[in-house]
Amino acid sequence: MSALRNTLDKMKPTFSKGGKLSALGSFFDAMETFFFVPKTVTRRGTHVRDSIDLKRTMITVIIALLPVFLFSIYNIGYQMNLAYSLGWGFWTIVWKGFLKILPLYLVSYIVGLFFECMFAQIKGEEVNEGYFVTGFLIPLIVPVTIPLWMLAIAVAFAVVIGKEVFGGTGMNIWNPALLTRAFLFFSYPKMMSGDAVWIAHKAGVDAVSCATPLAEMTSGGIEAISYSPLQMFIGLIPGSVGETSTLCILLGALLLIFTGVGSWKIMLSCVAGGLLMGLLGGDVPAYYQLLMGGFAFGCVFMATDPVTSAQTETGKWIYGFLVGAFAVLLRLFNPGYPEGMMLSILLMNTFAPLIDHIVVNANIRRRLRRAKTV
Repeated sequence: MSALRNTLDKMKPTFSKGGKLSALGSFFDAMETFFFVPKTVTRRGTHVRDSIDLKRTMITVIIALLPVFLFSIYNIGYQMNLAYSLGWGFWTIVWKGFLKILPLYLVSYIVGLFFECMFAQIKGEEVNEGYFVTGFLIPLIVPVTIPLWMLAIAVAFAVVIGKEVFGGTGMNIWNPALLTRAFLFFSYPKMMSGDAVWIAHKAGVDAVSCATPLAEMTSGGIEAISYSPLQMFIGLIPGSVGETSTLCILLGALLLIFTGVGSWKIMLSCVAGGLLMGLLGGDVPAYYQLLMGGFAFGCVFMATDPVTSAQTETGKWIYGFLVGAFAVLLRLFNPGYPEGMMLSILLMNTFAPLIDHIVVNANIRRRLRRAKTV
């Protein structure tokens, strides 16, 4: 690493202000901070010394996503092998799955970081580390069969319209990764729902269609679901890339809770809201709702986004409960949107500031009443 550090130090003057390539300074800064902790320090004013900064928080989230990522690679190859009865071995399945998911990550990071660096250069600011998590999340919440040009357009929309127009990382109202999925869902619905999620083509073979458990439930109720709860919990089923394995998602949740990066209050209340709504309606056992679609993934990695979720402690309980309740409500009573988690989180992102406002004002009124009685 010392050789890389010395190389970057020699290149830095060229990209600094007044250098020949100063117009690309933000791109160089993004590359440098990816490998090393920035050397900048606070020079004035009151500040807090803490070992947890934005970069460490983002790395913790990515580590929590690794079980989901690794399992998704295997599941992609497994579904391809199962669809065509190819008889692949374990390592062949892993390799084929990796080759299938790699282009999604290349498009996500190349397109997203391009716009991140471009806006940072225009504003004369450093590139924020926030997109490293967003870019990692996006391929996990889309079908592996999504055309790359569609994904590129959706990523550009999410970064430019969903984040940069609001001021960049920390200022956005909605979760950028979910905005990518929402853009694809409303622009190209056939590629994002129903049987098309796992359509694949092979020379000399007709298209193979494998419906997800959520699509089966929507079309025919519990009798139409061809997967057991254990299969859905483990995750060897069709679905969006990283949303199938509840087991791997729970492993990530434990790390986020242990490190304090993810709010356990939002996760727990989200599950409670989903279970309660599942008990009130539908012929499917309530716990099925937690295992199907993107409920678990959204509950752990999307609803807990510290920028777009509620900030007050009481607000987190309310916010999480409503996310889970609205997600299942949409599934049960609006067949046009079988996957309700995405829309539910985006809706509650919109109302999160209002929830915090109500909680804070209620606390102020309670303190004022207590002061008057003293």
